[in-house]
Amino acid sequence: MRKTSINLIILFAVLCIFGCNKKENQSKAQQETMENIQISDYGVTSKGDSVKKYTLANKNGMKVEVINFGGIITSLTAPDKNGKYEDVVLGFTKPEDYFNGNSYYFGALIGRYGNRIANAKFALEGTSYDIDKNDGSNSLHGGKDGFHTKFWNIEPVKDSKFPTLKLTYTSADGEEGYPGKLTTTVFYTLTDENALEISYEAETDKPTVVNLTQHSYFNLSGNFSKTILDHEMQINADKFLPVNETLIPTGEQKAVKGSAFDFTVSKPIGKDISADDDQLKKGKGYDHNWILNGNGLRSIAKVYHPESGRVIEVLTDEPGVQFYSGNFLDGKFDTKTGGKNEFRTGFCLETQHFPDSPNQPSFPSTELKLGQKYHSKTIYKFSVKK
Repeated sequence: MRKTSINLIILFAVLCIFGCNKKENQSKAQQETMENIQISDYGVTSKGDSVKKYTLANKNGMKVEVINFGGIITSLTAPDKNGKYEDVVLGFTKPEDYFNGNSYYFGALIGRYGNRIANAKFALEGTSYDIDKNDGSNSLHGGKDGFHTKFWNIEPVKDSKFPTLKLTYTSADGEEGYPGKLTTTVFYTLTDENALEISYEAETDKPTVVNLTQHSYFNLSGNFSKTILDHEMQINADKFLPVNETLIPTGEQKAVKGSAFDFTVSKPIGKDISADDDQLKKGKGYDHNWILNGNGLRSIAKVYHPESGRVIEVLTDEPGVQFYSGNFLDGKFDTKTGGKNEFRTGFCLETQHFPDSPNQPSFPSTELKLGQKYHSKTIYKFSVKK
């Protein structure tokens, strides 16, 4: 009996030690995660609202800076072939330029609807909706006061393996003309593989349309006064969507083979951008949606900058990607590295459903119904090619 009691005491002690060690390890992991997320003041809007900056860092030295205004990525560093980390996303030098319109959508979360909707209207379940016209006769990126202008609630995720931010925003029924109260959650995660993972979720209280994306402009040279025409790009897509004069898809799904839109094999962005092509003239360059091959989370694009050796690989579960070659950058603002944000000094790869889907039944649906949950994931992974 006495031997049994001793054994029980020993077992109890072992369990206590194991439990303490487990709690200590969990506490240590949480502490390391929090140490890799720094919070600081960023600026104050014209309305007197304070904006915070959240800096994520991984074990390699890569950093991503995010502000709670627009969920905007203001900086993202990546190593070159010599191991030098430099910022590779375009942005403003003054905080107020983000707050006062951000007409380029630098680094912003886009919603409710990424890309264009023709004539700023659509019908859903027998009801017609008029939304904000902010791109000629069309609506672009959710309207003038879309998600890129909203304050997002941001909180670090304490139990995450890698530094992660949880961003939430609730859009009221009727905001910018869209039906339904939409609650959106976005997670930014910076992994030790130098990948920025972006996960989107959304729920509604009545039928609506949703198409969320991220609008960072990349320049892998790390010098934002240089163009991106020497970057070599590959897109895993056999077709793209031609557009009309207002950049709305015509409905045709056109093969890229033999055209300036063929990126099935890697080539410099500048190789065919000035070709005598009606579509390039309409977009002032590339500003089109590619119909991606495959389904589920897969690699859909790679961009390589030969001089720096930097590579960005894009993975997504979306059916399309809007490749935009920075055709409307006009040199009005200073860059973070000197000079101006001139024509074609940055490119975007906006993973998404197709433009104008609510008005084009042949496109994958963007309708979100009551009781459904919207899910989407995109990864921007950085590496080096020597």
